[in-house]
Amino acid sequence: MSTAAPLAGRVAFITGAARGQGRAEALRLAADGADIIAIDLCDQIDSVPYPLATPDDLAATVKLVEDAGGRIVAVQADVRDEQALRSALQTGVDRFGRLDIVVANAGIAPMQSGPDGWRDVVDVNLTGAHHTVEAAIPIMVAQGAGGSIVLISSAAGLIGVGGGDRGSLGYTAAKHGVVGLMRAYANFLAPHSIRVNTIHPTGVDTPMINNEFTRGWLKHIAEELNAPTDFSNALPVQVIQSEDVANAVAWLVSDQARYITGVTLPVDAGIVNKR
Repeated sequence: MSTAAPLAGRVAFITGAARGQGRAEALRLAADGADIIAIDLCDQIDSVPYPLATPDDLAATVKLVEDAGGRIVAVQADVRDEQALRSALQTGVDRFGRLDIVVANAGIAPMQSGPDGWRDVVDVNLTGAHHTVEAAIPIMVAQGAGGSIVLISSAAGLIGVGGGDRGSLGYTAAKHGVVGLMRAYANFLAPHSIRVNTIHPTGVDTPMINNEFTRGWLKHIAEELNAPTDFSNALPVQVIQSEDVANAVAWLVSDQARYITGVTLPVDAGIVNKR
Protein backbone atom coordinates (compact mmCIF):
# COMPACT_ATOMS: atom_id res chain seq x y z
CA MET A 1 0.00 0.00 0.00
CA SER A 2 1.17 3.53 -0.73
CA THR A 3 2.38 5.51 2.26
CA ALA A 4 0.24 8.35 0.89
CA ALA A 5 -2.89 6.30 1.54
CA PRO A 6 -5.15 8.07 4.06
CA LEU A 7 -5.28 5.09 6.44
CA ALA A 8 -1.70 3.92 6.08
CA GLY A 9 -0.35 2.46 9.32
CA ARG A 10 -3.80 1.91 10.80
CA VAL A 11 -5.57 -1.33 11.62
CA ALA A 12 -9.29 -1.92 11.15
CA PHE A 13 -11.42 -4.59 12.86
CA ILE A 14 -14.51 -5.50 10.81
CA THR A 15 -17.24 -7.94 11.82
CA GLY A 16 -19.44 -9.73 9.29
CA ALA A 17 -16.62 -9.39 6.77
CA ALA A 18 -17.15 -12.55 4.72
CA ARG A 19 -19.43 -10.96 2.13
CA GLY A 20 -21.75 -8.04 1.37
CA GLN A 21 -21.13 -4.78 3.21
CA GLY A 22 -18.40 -6.23 5.41
CA ARG A 23 -16.39 -7.40 2.43
CA ALA A 24 -16.83 -4.04 0.69
CA GLU A 25 -15.68 -2.24 3.84
CA ALA A 26 -12.63 -4.47 4.12
CA LEU A 27 -11.69 -3.84 0.50
CA ARG A 28 -12.21 -0.07 0.74
CA LEU A 29 -10.29 0.40 3.99
CA ALA A 30 -7.49 -1.82 2.71
CA ALA A 31 -7.36 0.27 -0.47
CA ASP A 32 -6.95 3.31 1.77
CA GLY A 33 -3.95 1.66 3.44
CA ALA A 34 -5.39 -0.05 6.53
CA ASP A 35 -4.52 -3.55 7.65
CA ILE A 36 -7.68 -5.61 8.17
CA ILE A 37 -8.79 -7.91 10.98
CA ALA A 38 -11.85 -9.64 9.54
CA ILE A 39 -14.25 -11.89 11.41
CA ASP A 40 -17.44 -13.68 10.50
CA LEU A 41 -19.55 -16.48 11.96
CA CYS A 42 -19.46 -18.50 8.72
CA ASP A 43 -22.26 -20.73 9.95
CA GLN A 44 -26.04 -20.86 9.86
CA ILE A 45 -28.40 -19.56 12.55
CA ASP A 46 -31.60 -21.61 12.68
CA SER A 47 -34.01 -18.66 12.77
CA VAL A 48 -32.48 -17.03 9.67
CA PRO A 49 -34.36 -18.26 6.58
CA TYR A 50 -31.71 -17.38 4.00
CA PRO A 51 -28.16 -18.76 3.68
CA LEU A 52 -25.55 -17.00 5.80
CA ALA A 53 -21.88 -16.64 4.87
CA THR A 54 -19.57 -19.64 4.65
CA PRO A 55 -15.85 -20.20 5.29
CA ASP A 56 -15.38 -20.02 1.51
CA ASP A 57 -16.90 -16.52 1.53
CA LEU A 58 -14.44 -15.39 4.19
CA ALA A 59 -11.58 -16.94 2.25
CA ALA A 60 -12.73 -15.01 -0.82
CA THR A 61 -12.56 -11.75 1.15
CA VAL A 62 -9.01 -12.60 2.19
CA LYS A 63 -8.01 -13.30 -1.41
CA LEU A 64 -9.57 -10.08 -2.71
CA VAL A 65 -7.77 -7.97 -0.10
CA GLU A 66 -4.44 -9.71 -0.65
CA ASP A 67 -4.76 -9.58 -4.45
CA ALA A 68 -5.18 -5.82 -4.11
CA GLY A 69 -1.95 -5.63 -2.09
CA GLY A 70 -3.50 -5.41 1.37
CA ARG A 71 -2.78 -7.32 4.56
CA ILE A 72 -5.56 -9.19 6.35
CA VAL A 73 -6.09 -11.62 9.21
CA ALA A 74 -9.39 -13.51 9.09
CA VAL A 75 -10.90 -15.50 11.95
CA GLN A 76 -14.22 -17.29 12.29
CA ALA A 77 -15.97 -16.01 15.41
CA ASP A 78 -19.48 -15.32 16.67
CA VAL A 79 -20.22 -11.76 17.82
CA ARG A 80 -22.66 -13.25 20.35
CA ASP A 81 -19.70 -14.85 22.14
CA GLU A 82 -17.72 -12.01 23.71
CA GLN A 83 -14.74 -14.12 24.71
CA ALA A 84 -14.45 -15.66 21.23
CA LEU A 85 -14.62 -12.16 19.76
CA ARG A 86 -11.88 -10.89 22.07
CA SER A 87 -9.70 -13.84 21.12
CA ALA A 88 -10.26 -13.25 17.41
CA LEU A 89 -9.42 -9.57 17.76
CA GLN A 90 -6.28 -10.35 19.74
CA THR A 91 -5.13 -12.67 16.96
CA GLY A 92 -5.18 -9.73 14.59
CA VAL A 93 -3.61 -7.32 17.05
CA ASP A 94 -0.80 -9.81 17.67
CA ARG A 95 -0.14 -9.78 13.92
CA PHE A 96 -0.45 -6.05 13.23
CA GLY A 97 0.46 -4.56 16.60
CA ARG A 98 -2.37 -2.08 17.10
CA LEU A 99 -6.05 -1.21 16.58
CA ASP A 100 -7.38 2.10 15.25
CA ILE A 101 -10.71 1.44 13.55
CA VAL A 102 -13.71 -0.69 14.46
CA VAL A 103 -16.63 -1.42 12.12
CA ALA A 104 -19.42 -3.34 13.86
CA ASN A 105 -21.10 -4.57 10.71
CA ALA A 106 -22.32 -8.11 11.51
CA GLY A 107 -26.09 -8.41 11.21
CA ILE A 108 -28.99 -10.71 10.35
CA ALA A 109 -32.59 -10.15 9.27
CA PRO A 110 -34.75 -13.11 10.36
CA MET A 111 -38.01 -11.58 9.17
CA GLN A 112 -41.27 -13.48 9.61
CA SER A 113 -39.93 -15.60 12.45
CA GLY A 114 -41.07 -16.18 16.01
CA PRO A 115 -39.44 -15.86 19.44
CA ASP A 116 -36.16 -17.35 18.24
CA GLY A 117 -35.96 -14.67 15.57
CA TRP A 118 -36.41 -11.90 18.13
CA ARG A 119 -33.74 -13.33 20.40
CA ASP A 120 -31.25 -14.05 17.63
CA VAL A 121 -31.54 -10.69 15.87
CA VAL A 122 -31.16 -8.75 19.12
CA ASP A 123 -28.23 -10.96 20.14
CA VAL A 124 -26.41 -10.48 16.82
CA ASN A 125 -27.35 -6.95 15.78
CA LEU A 126 -27.34 -5.20 19.17
CA THR A 127 -25.50 -7.34 21.71
CA GLY A 128 -22.98 -8.26 19.02
CA ALA A 129 -22.24 -4.58 18.41
CA HIS A 130 -21.82 -4.09 22.16
CA HIS A 131 -19.42 -7.04 22.37
CA THR A 132 -17.44 -5.68 19.43
CA VAL A 133 -16.91 -2.29 21.04
CA GLU A 134 -16.17 -3.79 24.45
CA ALA A 135 -13.50 -6.04 22.94
CA ALA A 136 -11.85 -3.04 21.28
CA ILE A 137 -11.99 -0.48 24.10
CA PRO A 138 -9.11 -1.76 26.29
CA ILE A 139 -6.76 -1.97 23.31
CA MET A 140 -7.63 1.44 21.87
CA VAL A 141 -7.59 3.22 25.23
CA ALA A 142 -4.23 1.69 26.20
CA GLN A 143 -2.71 2.88 22.92
CA GLY A 144 -3.67 6.45 23.72
CA ALA A 145 -3.86 7.35 20.03
CA GLY A 146 -7.62 7.84 19.65
CA GLY A 147 -9.53 6.05 16.94
CA SER A 148 -12.86 5.66 15.21
CA ILE A 149 -15.73 3.24 15.79
CA VAL A 150 -18.58 2.88 13.30
CA LEU A 151 -21.69 0.89 14.16
CA ILE A 152 -23.72 -0.17 11.13
CA SER A 153 -27.37 0.42 11.92
CA SER A 154 -30.09 0.81 9.27
CA ALA A 155 -32.73 3.19 8.05
CA ALA A 156 -34.86 0.94 10.27
CA GLY A 157 -32.85 2.36 13.16
CA LEU A 158 -34.33 5.80 12.53
CA ILE A 159 -37.89 5.09 11.31
CA GLY A 160 -40.56 2.56 12.19
CA VAL A 161 -40.54 0.18 9.25
CA GLY A 162 -41.28 -3.53 9.07
CA GLY A 163 -44.02 -5.98 9.89
CA GLY A 164 -45.50 -7.24 13.12
CA ASP A 165 -43.68 -10.56 13.36
CA ARG A 166 -41.10 -10.94 16.11
CA GLY A 167 -38.09 -11.20 13.83
CA SER A 168 -39.01 -7.98 12.06
CA LEU A 169 -39.84 -6.16 15.30
CA GLY A 170 -36.56 -7.38 16.75
CA TYR A 171 -34.65 -6.08 13.74
CA THR A 172 -36.10 -2.58 14.04
CA ALA A 173 -35.70 -2.56 17.83
CA ALA A 174 -32.08 -3.73 17.62
CA LYS A 175 -31.16 -1.18 14.96
CA HIS A 176 -32.72 1.58 17.09
CA GLY A 177 -30.82 0.21 20.07
CA VAL A 178 -27.54 0.57 18.19
CA VAL A 179 -28.17 4.34 18.09
CA GLY A 180 -28.46 4.54 21.88
CA LEU A 181 -25.35 2.41 22.22
CA MET A 182 -23.46 4.73 19.88
CA ARG A 183 -24.52 7.88 21.70
CA ALA A 184 -23.49 6.52 25.08
CA TYR A 185 -20.13 5.26 23.78
CA ALA A 186 -19.49 8.55 21.96
CA ASN A 187 -19.66 10.42 25.26
CA PHE A 188 -17.82 7.76 27.26
CA LEU A 189 -14.93 7.47 24.81
CA ALA A 190 -14.59 11.12 23.81
CA PRO A 191 -11.97 11.87 26.50
CA HIS A 192 -9.80 9.24 24.80
CA SER A 193 -10.27 10.89 21.37
CA ILE A 194 -12.19 7.82 20.18
CA ARG A 195 -15.05 8.82 17.92
CA VAL A 196 -18.24 6.73 17.65
CA ASN A 197 -20.90 7.10 14.95
CA THR A 198 -23.63 5.09 13.24
CA ILE A 199 -24.42 4.61 9.55
CA HIS A 200 -27.99 4.00 8.41
CA PRO A 201 -28.31 2.40 4.97
CA THR A 202 -31.52 1.89 3.06
CA GLY A 203 -31.86 -1.50 1.36
CA VAL A 204 -28.47 -2.67 0.11
CA ASP A 205 -27.93 -5.19 -2.68
CA THR A 206 -26.40 -7.88 -0.48
CA PRO A 207 -27.29 -11.54 0.18
CA MET A 208 -29.27 -10.40 3.27
CA ILE A 209 -31.72 -8.51 1.04
CA ASN A 210 -31.28 -10.07 -2.37
CA ASN A 211 -32.61 -13.54 -1.65
CA GLU A 212 -35.86 -15.33 -2.38
CA PHE A 213 -37.14 -15.23 1.18
CA THR A 214 -36.57 -11.53 1.86
CA ARG A 215 -37.98 -10.52 -1.51
CA GLY A 216 -41.08 -12.56 -0.69
CA TRP A 217 -41.35 -10.98 2.77
CA LEU A 218 -41.19 -7.48 1.31
CA LYS A 219 -43.95 -8.38 -1.14
CA HIS A 220 -46.00 -9.87 1.70
CA ILE A 221 -45.69 -6.66 3.73
CA ALA A 222 -46.51 -4.39 0.82
CA GLU A 223 -49.33 -6.33 -0.81
CA GLU A 224 -50.88 -9.04 1.32
CA LEU A 225 -50.98 -7.15 4.61
CA ASN A 226 -51.60 -3.77 2.97
CA ALA A 227 -49.41 -2.39 5.75
CA PRO A 228 -48.78 1.35 5.98
CA THR A 229 -45.11 0.83 5.21
CA ASP A 230 -43.44 2.38 2.19
CA PHE A 231 -40.05 0.85 1.48
CA SER A 232 -39.35 3.04 -1.56
CA ASN A 233 -36.50 5.55 -1.55
CA ALA A 234 -36.85 9.23 -2.40
CA LEU A 235 -34.11 9.01 -5.03
CA PRO A 236 -35.00 6.86 -8.06
CA VAL A 237 -33.09 3.74 -6.99
CA GLN A 238 -34.49 0.55 -5.49
CA VAL A 239 -31.36 -0.37 -3.55
CA ILE A 240 -27.87 0.99 -3.03
CA GLN A 241 -24.61 -0.94 -3.32
CA SER A 242 -22.27 -2.20 -0.61
CA GLU A 243 -19.61 0.17 -1.92
CA ASP A 244 -21.86 3.14 -1.10
CA VAL A 245 -21.85 2.11 2.57
CA ALA A 246 -18.12 1.36 2.48
CA ASN A 247 -17.41 4.83 1.11
CA ALA A 248 -19.27 6.40 4.02
CA VAL A 249 -17.36 4.21 6.48
CA ALA A 250 -14.05 5.20 4.87
CA TRP A 251 -14.89 8.88 5.28
CA LEU A 252 -16.05 8.57 8.90
CA VAL A 253 -12.91 6.73 9.99
CA SER A 254 -10.58 9.11 8.15
CA ASP A 255 -8.97 12.31 9.42
CA GLN A 256 -11.40 14.24 7.22
CA ALA A 257 -14.05 13.42 9.86
CA ARG A 258 -11.73 13.87 12.83
CA TYR A 259 -14.19 15.98 14.84
CA ILE A 260 -17.34 14.07 13.92
CA THR A 261 -18.72 11.92 16.72
CA GLY A 262 -22.15 10.98 18.00
CA VAL A 263 -23.91 11.33 14.64
CA THR A 264 -26.43 9.14 12.83
CA LEU A 265 -25.39 9.25 9.17
CA PRO A 266 -28.06 8.09 6.69
CA VAL A 267 -26.79 6.53 3.46
CA ASP A 268 -30.34 5.94 2.44
CA ALA A 269 -31.28 7.51 -0.93
CA GLY A 270 -33.60 9.78 1.05
CA ILE A 271 -35.91 7.17 2.59
CA VAL A 272 -35.65 8.61 6.12
CA ASN A 273 -36.42 12.15 4.94
CA LYS A 274 -39.29 10.84 2.82
CA ARG A 275 -40.88 9.25 5.86
